[in-house]
Amino acid sequence: MNPQIILFIIKLILGGIAAFLAIFVMSKTRDASWMFLVAGFLFSYAALVADLMAELGIFNTAAVTVLGLPLIPLLSAVIPGIMFIVAFILRLCKKQ
Repeated sequence: MNPQIILFIIKLILGGIAAFLAIFVMSKTRDASWMFLVAGFLFSYAALVADLMAELGIFNTAAVTVLGLPLIPLLSAVIPGIMFIVAFILRLCKKQ
């Protein structure tokens, strides 16, 4: 078995557990900072699934480009980070 596929399987299992727990936390709290943190984990898992599908050849990620960069890998890298940044900023700005 290809070691890269084994690594993807491990990432999918651990990411799935993290996504499940994030959804569980989202049902328990309605705080905006927690919601953005949960969204960051969910987008991170979706990016992992998209990377796996591209690796398996299910779809071509280089088909759509923006300024010479492939769109799907760009969004996969940017959106989770933005969600985490917004979550931490909201948490820092929240009055205790």
